[in-house]
Amino acid sequence: MTSGTPHPERRDQDEKDRQLDRFRAAPESDALTTDQGVRVDDTDNALRVGERGPTLLEDFHNREKLTHFDHERIPERVVHARGAGAYGYFEPYNSLAEYTCADFLQEPGRRTPVFVRFSTVQGPRGSADTVRDVRGFATKFYTREGNYDLVGNNFPVFFIQDAIKFPDFVHAVKMEPHNEIPTGASAHDTFWDFCSLQPESTHMLMWLMSDRAIPRSFRMMQGFGVHTFRFVDAAGGGTFVKFHWKPVLGVNSLVWDEAQIAAGRDPDFNRRDLWEAIESGNYPQYELGVQLVAEEDEDAFDFDLLDATKIIPEEQVPVQPIGRMVLDRNPQNFFAETEQVAFHTANIVPGIDFTNDPLLQGRNFSYLDTQLIRLGGPNFAQLPVNRPIADVNTNHRDGYGQQVIQPGNSYFPNSLSGGCPAHAGAGVDSGVFRHYQERVAGEKIRVRSESFRDHYSQATLFWNSMSDWEKAHIVEAFRFELGKVGSAEVRERMVANLANVHGDLCGAVAAGLGLPAPQTASGIASTSSPALSQENLGGSTISTRKVAVLAADGTDVEHVEAVRGRLTGDGAVVEVLAAGEGTVRGADSAALDVDRALPTMGSVLYDALLVPGGKQAAQTLLDDPAAVRFVEESYRHGKPIAVQGEGEQLLAAARLPAEVLNGSGTEQGVISGNGADDIADAFVAAIEQHRFMRRPGLLNPGSID
Repeated sequence: MTSGTPHPERRDQDEKDRQLDRFRAAPESDALTTDQGVRVDDTDNALRVGERGPTLLEDFHNREKLTHFDHERIPERVVHARGAGAYGYFEPYNSLAEYTCADFLQEPGRRTPVFVRFSTVQGPRGSADTVRDVRGFATKFYTREGNYDLVGNNFPVFFIQDAIKFPDFVHAVKMEPHNEIPTGASAHDTFWDFCSLQPESTHMLMWLMSDRAIPRSFRMMQGFGVHTFRFVDAAGGGTFVKFHWKPVLGVNSLVWDEAQIAAGRDPDFNRRDLWEAIESGNYPQYELGVQLVAEEDEDAFDFDLLDATKIIPEEQVPVQPIGRMVLDRNPQNFFAETEQVAFHTANIVPGIDFTNDPLLQGRNFSYLDTQLIRLGGPNFAQLPVNRPIADVNTNHRDGYGQQVIQPGNSYFPNSLSGGCPAHAGAGVDSGVFRHYQERVAGEKIRVRSESFRDHYSQATLFWNSMSDWEKAHIVEAFRFELGKVGSAEVRERMVANLANVHGDLCGAVAAGLGLPAPQTASGIASTSSPALSQENLGGSTISTRKVAVLAADGTDVEHVEAVRGRLTGDGAVVEVLAAGEGTVRGADSAALDVDRALPTMGSVLYDALLVPGGKQAAQTLLDDPAAVRFVEESYRHGKPIAVQGEGEQLLAAARLPAEVLNGSGTEQGVISGNGADDIADAFVAAIEQHRFMRRPGLLNPGSID
């Protein structure tokens, strides 16, 4: 293997990065060779008899090249096939020795290398990023005591309670077997048939139908460990723990129409966003928080802590921040790193242990089993991205993909190899993994606990916690999804199921499907959890937000430069769009460089819009349907819009409501003025709010309160 060199742009390397250097090739410095190291001077023409004669089988380079190509693909993940990844580090704020002996959580500020993979669940590798779906949020901590994998999602709950139902769920949500449609979507009969017959999925459906299922960015997406795990301290004492990742930029989403358009404009929207942010030095950051529950309080809730379809409301058990994660390095080879990385819920380290959650127990079996076939055998942990930075000494031998030359014997105990590898030390500081000790007794039965039977109260809690516009979007999502279901029986059964969640939700969805509203279940609670609403989770910065500027000859260049200076000073990315690339000439003959050609872009690729003044420019933009559509879509998707001088004419052309055109739109993110000073502060404040979904003409929740 050719030796590699460190990243030239990185002055500091962590332990994992230095380890990977041993496996990085540097082909720019070498001559082309075969796999056997034989140098090759022609890889464009196969060996043949004469210029037009038959190709010779003895051409070993040709055969090797084609054979390797024919075997490049490996089985894609059954779920989470579409993904993006990045390296970084995690550092704790304080020692957690009171609760866990996990080494990477003991010393404040000590950095542990990580690799994170974000993904969608349903679609294959070639599907779009912005589909309505669950997102995976899996983190591999390369700790000094071995690899720890926190394999979670951007929702804190899941569709099922017991892993034995996982094959059924996946078969239902994936493309239908007779035509392999739809790709990257859950709006089809088999998924909704399953969910309508499986009431335990109801809480997860509320999350899936909310805007949480269409995140603006992986950098603006929460992550959750889903299950209840255990922290275990040095004395063997346990504490129940749930894990939460919170993005520093705030929790923000797309709206559904925007997400659908983005899938066409840029199907790699989220993947590209993550890559470009890291390349530009705008490193994504997340805060890790935990909810801690004492062992003696296991039964203190009106739900079961082992039920993966339930959350612990933050009002009952607050989330305690314990550290931060920074993603600061992109992979160098997507296949070798992002595709070959192997996560496993059972990859734990001393100080962290499982509970008897039946979904978690099944995942602990399934993930290892999956990697064996996907990565070609039992040695996938030797792949560079999967290698621990901790020493590895086992008696495992042989198998596909073996990369280690291991002398000596491979059994224990032995005396012929000096007794190596020997058992680790027995002291509490030896770093040995010790399972949490608990007494377990009972008959072998196939029965689910009565404490798992409440399928609706937390779905209702989620609905009650939403703002008016979030409720409207949930209704619209149910209407869209169920409207694509061909079976009338499935649609009716699903609507009847929603009657157990809330009458307003059920009635509004039924009305959109032309169905009578079933009678609402009695005894539905009115409790709420403000921590669940994205309206309360937005960020307070415009850093990395993308702002489009519509320009043409005659644009007020001075105004553009002034506003751009203010925005970029606060960390925003500002791009000038015009009908063609090159430059546009300002009203005072000043030149303005064009960053993108308007026909190649779309409003859905930006977070905000600036329309500068200039009489000639305004007329040119008015005559361009793409520019008018850009304004109309920006308004419809709730994005901040700033217009100056003659640029206001585009608001009327885009048919914005009269109350906005009359100058009362500032509080709804439509800012107008004659100079940069008139709009800059208000525009920055509007971008910080992300979306304005209560604009006139947008909020149409039907008959919901």
